[in-house]
Amino acid sequence: MHQPPVAHPEIVENGLLDGRVRLRQPARGYRAGLDAALLAAAVPASPGQGVIEAGCGAGAVLMQIAARRPGVALEGLERDPAMAALAGENARLNGVDDRTAIRTGDVAAGFRALGRTPFDWAVSNPPFFDDASALRAPAEGKRGAWMADDGLAAWTGFLLKAVREGGRIVVIHRADRLADLLALLGDKAGSFAVRPIHPFADEPAKRVLVHAIKTGKAPLRLLPPLVLHDRSGAKHTPETDAILRGQAALDW
Repeated sequence: MHQPPVAHPEIVENGLLDGRVRLRQPARGYRAGLDAALLAAAVPASPGQGVIEAGCGAGAVLMQIAARRPGVALEGLERDPAMAALAGENARLNGVDDRTAIRTGDVAAGFRALGRTPFDWAVSNPPFFDDASALRAPAEGKRGAWMADDGLAAWTGFLLKAVREGGRIVVIHRADRLADLLALLGDKAGSFAVRPIHPFADEPAKRVLVHAIKTGKAPLRLLPPLVLHDRSGAKHTPETDAILRGQAALDW
């Protein structure tokens, strides 16, 4: 039986995917949640393939991919040394440190700065804002996760370099940045598939999942939306609940 979350003054441990994943993360500041779960569910990597995540934080996305996709090699890049250390600790905690590498570095330095060969998959949940005047300043513990100091272009540029030709990129971001994502990724990628994510069926999408193939040429596909909540009083729709429990995935 999965043990209840263990807390001490700075770090808490939470269970993800119905307890299949243990995640240690800061008690305050940015906390991994629904976006990380949806991104991990949208990466159908095959055994033997490699996945790199730009801005991996404490490793919530990577650990959920590891649980969903046995035999997939994982790598994370994180500029905050404390968060990178937590990601490494979480890899050990979940028994996947033999196929997980965590590097401390800045996305703005570019993929080539890592000295690595391109991956099969590159994924990210980039900071949602790149204009400090566009919102009230976030708490200091959340600033690095919310503010893209070098702009969204630095993140898309990293992802495009991080995958081989024919490699796949998956990003979750604000729905109102969809045009920017398509324009920036469209420089070297195509075959886009876009899945809108709606809080309720009768409300506009707040998030989008975008899948692209480097050098892909197929027409853009707008996929059926994922609706997170209904008016029944349940916390999530059955489809979303199955994803959060690891019983379903988001295919392309």
